[in-house]
Amino acid sequence: MNTLDRYIARQFFVNIVSLLVLICSFVVTIDVALNLNRYSSVLNKTPGADALSLIGRFVRMGELIGDLWWPRLIQLFVFLLGMILVGAMGFTVTQLVRHRELVAMMAGGVSLRRVARPILVVAGLMTVVQALNQELVIPRIAPLLTRDHGDAGKRNLKDFEVPLTDDGQGRVFYAKKFDPTRETLVEATVFERDASTLTRRTLSAPLARWDATQAGWILENATIFDNEEASVPDGVRRSPPGAAQPVESSPQASPVLVKTSLDPKALTLRRYANFSHSLSWRELSSILSTPNLEERLHDKLVRVKYGRVSTIIANFLTLLIVLPFFLMREPKNMVVQSLKCAPVGIVSLLLSVLLASATIPGLPPALGVFIPVILLTPIAVASITSMRT
Repeated sequence: MNTLDRYIARQFFVNIVSLLVLICSFVVTIDVALNLNRYSSVLNKTPGADALSLIGRFVRMGELIGDLWWPRLIQLFVFLLGMILVGAMGFTVTQLVRHRELVAMMAGGVSLRRVARPILVVAGLMTVVQALNQELVIPRIAPLLTRDHGDAGKRNLKDFEVPLTDDGQGRVFYAKKFDPTRETLVEATVFERDASTLTRRTLSAPLARWDATQAGWILENATIFDNEEASVPDGVRRSPPGAAQPVESSPQASPVLVKTSLDPKALTLRRYANFSHSLSWRELSSILSTPNLEERLHDKLVRVKYGRVSTIIANFLTLLIVLPFFLMREPKNMVVQSLKCAPVGIVSLLLSVLLASATIPGLPPALGVFIPVILLTPIAVASITSMRT
């Protein structure tokens, strides 16, 4: 990379960092202004808050805000990178135009496509950082991304109730509380149904724990409501066929194992709509390989998995589309060029996000997410080849 490439690449990278800092600061400031009372309420509940001085409370408040927002900002970088690259490119080329540096480059025999090379190289490197961040960093901090303002300072997913949930294998699960950290269900009930969706057997237990080696929930001290002839594990007595009263396990009874695809991660996915965006490619593939996975959840995870690839490609194509608005032979009013570029760039970026997450009738999810790439590719080729240089 020669001196000219390093100069343009450095300016582009500085603009990327500046825009990231500016946008992240703006987002955090607005959030603090709107939710200051909630942060103050969390602060008052922390041990020793009454003994803190005014400066101490201010520092502690900053710690709570930082604890809640640092994982969110890491995820925000992934979502905003496409827009950041387009904006930083516009600022970089505008600076070159303002100082007539593009004119000097062309006078020295450097084409505008050659000027675009360091910009595309830096954009490619930032895209690699985005992918590594998505696959290696965000999955490790996924529990922190589900917290709301009242959970600032906490490190784990909070407990929640499991409503009646179908596992896609003829069972319906319910639990009064699910602890994601310990992977346990409190006051769990499992309804086993036949082909006509009638309840064949009901199992309930005060505690159920997930066993990853056996891929199932182990119900301890299970109570069984047996509605017809059915096999019961050794050590657990069964009621007569058709009886509607519970049959309790003896004190020496073996725990009841219920094998299901509804594992702790699947329960968390159903609870938190955006939790799937925090999973890595391998975690998504592992869940998708689960037999009898619910069709709606399967399609959603496929869109999330392949939508990442589609969004990355679409962001790069959008950058190619808007480059000719700024890389010009003659200096022009860059405000006017920015106004021309804005709708094109915004529509392209929104198109890549919306179509990558939407259900398209008649198309499998793995193919439907690449519709933005199919639409933007010819536009990007036409745009970059039509550049006057």
